[in-house]
Amino acid sequence: MDIERSPLATPFPEMPAIEGVVLRVARAQYKEWDRCDLTFIELCDGTAVAGVFTQSACSSTEVEMGREQVKAGSARALIVNAGNSNAFTGYRGREAVEQIMAQVSDGLQCEPREVFVSSTGVIGVPLPKDKAREGVASALTAPECSWEDVANTIATTDTFAKGATASAMIGETRVEISAVIKGSGMIAPDMATMLGYIFTDASVTPGFLQEVLQAANGKTFSCITVDSDTSTSDTVLAFATGKAGNTLLTSFDDTGADAFAAAIADVCRQLAQLVVRDGEGAQKFIEIAVTGADSDASAHKVGLAIANSPLVKTAIAGEDANWGRIVMAVGKAGEPADRDTLSIGFGGHWAARDGQPVAGYDEAPVTEHLKGQNITVEVDLGIGSGRSTVWTCDLTHGYISINADYRS
Repeated sequence: MDIERSPLATPFPEMPAIEGVVLRVARAQYKEWDRCDLTFIELCDGTAVAGVFTQSACSSTEVEMGREQVKAGSARALIVNAGNSNAFTGYRGREAVEQIMAQVSDGLQCEPREVFVSSTGVIGVPLPKDKAREGVASALTAPECSWEDVANTIATTDTFAKGATASAMIGETRVEISAVIKGSGMIAPDMATMLGYIFTDASVTPGFLQEVLQAANGKTFSCITVDSDTSTSDTVLAFATGKAGNTLLTSFDDTGADAFAAAIADVCRQLAQLVVRDGEGAQKFIEIAVTGADSDASAHKVGLAIANSPLVKTAIAGEDANWGRIVMAVGKAGEPADRDTLSIGFGGHWAARDGQPVAGYDEAPVTEHLKGQNITVEVDLGIGSGRSTVWTCDLTHGYISINADYRS
């Protein structure tokens, strides 16, 4: 299946190496393709780890085991398999993961629980243990590679490599953050993305790293949707090697903790938006800003109701300023709303205010805005101070083509 590069794609950024992190990729050949599909990332002794995972009731073995592994707080390696999600595969799927963990732990002389495994691809096909064994063996001795190599290797239906970077000052010490992500379809905010990995040289306790990641997730990965479908395998892991030598961060009371948290949130926001920009078949990136809601949580739900509406998404794909569809989506959200206080705009141009069309409304500037690639939708419920921002993409024939042909 040939997929054209998304018109919303961005160049892969220059990303710094993270001390204590070694990147390698290999070919396990989980599918019949001419590319690397197994990623091995070695982490130095003492690396702290945190994670957020899918809320799917049918999550993969990798997710179930990962949830338990992060509780111990330490990591020495990450393996990512592309082309096979290993989800809904019962004991055979678990055996494959345990085999990978044992093989890597033998190679690094670490505990198996310190080896994290993720898999992405087709659901319902057990990960072939023979291919996994050979792939891991090749990866353990493979030459080091770049962040872009890693981003390409973890991808499935992605049309471009996705990476993000940021830095922060902790006292007098500069810490670096580099991160990669894959995701294009089956994207919904529970917790939202597909597979994302964040690496920093900061010295931070596992508990505080978990607190920072969860807070960032709530404002980023949990605010994106491509198609309202939540994956069985969604995982975001954060690894902190401690090699920067900063004073250990243990809580928000520590000097530099706020700066570090802001940098992690910035990276997560970049990654989340990159996933939306590569939404399957996407031609337009859409930001939906909801204000005046009963609460922030209520605004979030209203925003998602709009973002997940096929009628709204297809109207924007067709560059049709049909704001009545947004009225519909607000009304179906199941959240407090008042028709007579509702206002709707596009790109800073109000189409409706206080429950009725704007007098002398000129649709021309709105239509012009919708012809662009970056679309903003403003919704003011006019009943409170709650606010939220959600990101999505349009719904085109391309989405159908990609997913109708996914297993071919």
